[in-house]
Amino acid sequence: FWKAAVVLGVILLVAAAVGRVVSTLQSRGGRRSSSAVSGVGSWVALAGLLFFVLGPLYWIAVTAFKSEGQVVMRTDDLWPTPWTLEQFSALFANQPFGRWYLNTLLVSAASTAVALVCAALAGYALARLRFRGAQSFTVTVLLTYVMPGALLFIPLYQMLIGARLTDSLWSLVVTYPTFTLPFATWLLVGYFSSIPIELEEAALVDGCSRVQAFGRVVLPLAKPGLLAVALFTLTNAWNEFLFAFVFITKDEYKTLPVGMQSMIAGDVVPQGQLAAASLLVSIPVVIMYALGQRFLTEGLTAGAVKG
Repeated sequence: FWKAAVVLGVILLVAAAVGRVVSTLQSRGGRRSSSAVSGVGSWVALAGLLFFVLGPLYWIAVTAFKSEGQVVMRTDDLWPTPWTLEQFSALFANQPFGRWYLNTLLVSAASTAVALVCAALAGYALARLRFRGAQSFTVTVLLTYVMPGALLFIPLYQMLIGARLTDSLWSLVVTYPTFTLPFATWLLVGYFSSIPIELEEAALVDGCSRVQAFGRVVLPLAKPGLLAVALFTLTNAWNEFLFAFVFITKDEYKTLPVGMQSMIAGDVVPQGQLAAASLLVSIPVVIMYALGQRFLTEGLTAGAVKG
């Protein structure tokens, strides 16, 4: 920890020193010199931050392709020699990793579908329908998002006991939207508000009902916002640990975060298998964000500017 703190402190000191030099040169009228120093300093600071962020990811990637002997003996730390798939084969042979992966896929897809449908209906109602307390309700929905999840799992667990949904994947499908739905609703309220209401009025004049105008006109135009909500809720459900750790005790229903935690037995940490599992867990999320980055940015910034 202290080494990481030292590296980050050095980066901040370099950035502060560059800022001081740039301000001094600007005060003396050296614009070209100040811009050159500013550019070099920015690149140095950016390179340091990238090294600080990407260093652990590189360590995980190379550790996943080491043999068990290389991991234990700490040989060839920065470049495995030779590269091997031993950790991946041991992961699937010694752990029910495939079952954890399937459980996570099912829970993430189901909870995302529930949150998406509920957020779309609630966001449209708050953006278009006029009723008493709509603005206050919108603020209340957003405030519930900042409530810590640790305060929710006890009452939710009692409700699941009453509904007899404990120790099942349904317990996660039902509870995950509780912490993703508020933000998703607030996000879609801004997006639906940015869609011209004249389009819906034209559809209503042509004979469509409110539901038909919503399905045929509003939803096709709201695809970027819906995709942003889907990526947000899917990522949260994919990485969630606390609720899955509390609500699930049977091994066959564990999700990836809980399953990977159970791989650690006392002080025995299978570093190679955990690195391989982390690499496999991160691949779907990276692919989804790479394909939907443009829509995610558009959905998150919708409604920021009116007119």
